[in-house]
Amino acid sequence: MAILERRELGNTGLKLSCLGFGASPLGNVFGHVSHADALAAVRLALQHGINFFDTSPYYGGTVSETVLGNCLRELNVPREDIVVSTKCGRYIDGFDFSAERVTRSIDESLARLKLDYVDILHCHDIEFGSLDQIVNETIPALQKIKAAGKARFIGITGLPLGIFTYVLDRVPPGSVDVILSYCHYSINDSALLDLLPYLKSKGVGVISASPLAMGLLTDNGPPEWHPASSELKSACRAAVAHCRKKGKNISKIALQYSLMNKEISTVLVGMNSPKQVEENVAAALELSSLGIDEDLLHEVEAILEPVKTQTWPSGIQQG
Repeated sequence: MAILERRELGNTGLKLSCLGFGASPLGNVFGHVSHADALAAVRLALQHGINFFDTSPYYGGTVSETVLGNCLRELNVPREDIVVSTKCGRYIDGFDFSAERVTRSIDESLARLKLDYVDILHCHDIEFGSLDQIVNETIPALQKIKAAGKARFIGITGLPLGIFTYVLDRVPPGSVDVILSYCHYSINDSALLDLLPYLKSKGVGVISASPLAMGLLTDNGPPEWHPASSELKSACRAAVAHCRKKGKNISKIALQYSLMNKEISTVLVGMNSPKQVEENVAAALELSSLGIDEDLLHEVEAILEPVKTQTWPSGIQQG
């Protein structure tokens, strides 16, 4: 069985599979997932060499963490073979970035995950809190968690790219090991590209999520609540139709586009079934062996070019 490429994550020494397993769907956030499906998806991911699993207490109101923990325990995965990240600060009942809450949060997460430590502990969607609190209270609290051996590395996540520079410019060097950005490295929006040299200069590893732009670049289209403008949605529908007319799947080329940049350590994709794992792995392996369909990519880029700079306000549905 072909195994996925591994990439180094900043200065952490961690090597992540280029495709990461986003476990938010295991929290039933996009519909019910049976334990059998969840277990089969995680098992198949491991067999293909996916070693990075990302979750959060927010996903499904702790369900995702619990399900992922149960799957990893049931499969008896050696701890050193996997990289597990979870988050703190965002919960089903709202945001709380206080030192007291995040300190309690990691213990709750470790119990659900059935782990002694996580590899990465992210501060979740920090734009919804006070960035100065993140700098002065939350990050120092996470450093204590790291010193206690409950998390090996510290990260921050969110939608607006400006939050990353704001925090990284104000914390001591090495306080933040990794950032997780979503919806800013896909065919319709590659704004993350401009930030990569800065992040590299800080020694910060980069994780990119949602290469399908939260459903815009899929045959099914985005969910009702998607915050994109009607103009952007319309352009994406045209790109989807163009691919379909050529007998191609836009999701595959969108994922491959995001995987092409080796400065990004891993691309996180939500997965909830063996079929999804198989499709995503096949797209990644095809990219590494045959490359991307350049003609189709240029055609899709041309359709999306007029809306390339369009982003959307930070919503609270996803992240």
